Amino acid sequence: MQTGQASGLSLGQATRDAFGEALKDLGANHPDVVVVDGDVGNSTRTEVFAKAYPDRAFNVGIAESNMVSVAGGLAASGKTPVVASFACFLMCNAYDQIRMSVAFPRLNVKLVGSHAGISIGEDGPSQMGIEDVALACALPGVSVIVPADGVSTKQATRAMLEHDGPVYLRLGRPKVPVIYKENCDFEIGRSIQVREGTDVTVIANGLMVGLAIDAAATLAGDGCSVRVIDMHTVKPIDREAIAKAAEETARIVVAEEHLAQGGLGAAVASVVVHEAPVPMRFVNLGDTFAESGDPGGLLTKYGLTAEAIVEQVKSLL
Repeated sequence: MQTGQASGLSLGQATRDAFGEALKDLGANHPDVVVVDGDVGNSTRTEVFAKAYPDRAFNVGIAESNMVSVAGGLAASGKTPVVASFACFLMCNAYDQIRMSVAFPRLNVKLVGSHAGISIGEDGPSQMGIEDVALACALPGVSVIVPADGVSTKQATRAMLEHDGPVYLRLGRPKVPVIYKENCDFEIGRSIQVREGTDVTVIANGLMVGLAIDAAATLAGDGCSVRVIDMHTVKPIDREAIAKAAEETARIVVAEEHLAQGGLGAAVASVVVHEAPVPMRFVNLGDTFAESGDPGGLLTKYGLTAEAIVEQVKSLL
């Protein structure tokens, strides 16, 4: 099985590839959009935009802090800068600049972190963004989006550019399952229910959505009805959908390719404890760094699989 591929779903684009295509297409109708990249445009796919609009693309070199500061200046001048690098380089290396040059003045900067999670594989832990969602969520006024497939990424890119204020968009390196064959009803702050269910709800984002659907199909064979929600926006979180799921299914499992601390699981749990307390389980990286290796093998070793979701669902029943 290829990285992130659920057995019942066909394999589609990597979210970084879908982002690159969408950004180029949207550039025609958004003349204010400019790109600032940290010399990794061939990886983040901002090079697609840069080739189409060379006078609106700026490569500042491997200098992420300066990159964010430049973007802040461009935003203050009326542009809509899209800042792109690997998730760990952007959020970890340039965090103070994001805090003071983007979040604090609430400038209209779009932060794009590619190669997030452990599914980048052989690049190893130094380049795996595993704490990026927690860091982004901690910044006041910053929206945080983790799309599941190519179609939703393209719509997330559009929504990000149309949103007034800073946004962090998390993207991955590997190809992922096709969740949405056509346009999905994407809106920042509102989740999408991709499968009906009455016994348990699995809330997931990123490549874990496909695996959640796979797990739900497996559990259906055992007579267990599992609702699956694509919680593509971690902040602002869809409180209404979470409360509804808790009330109607009475059990929730959260699956994400991120550390246990500060990510989707923490955000969902915070809503559940306030709105409708129910038993919960979590599928995530835990409290550990990963290592260099085959992407699929790493996901299996660290428990980011459909089987792990099935196990957690069964533990609630």
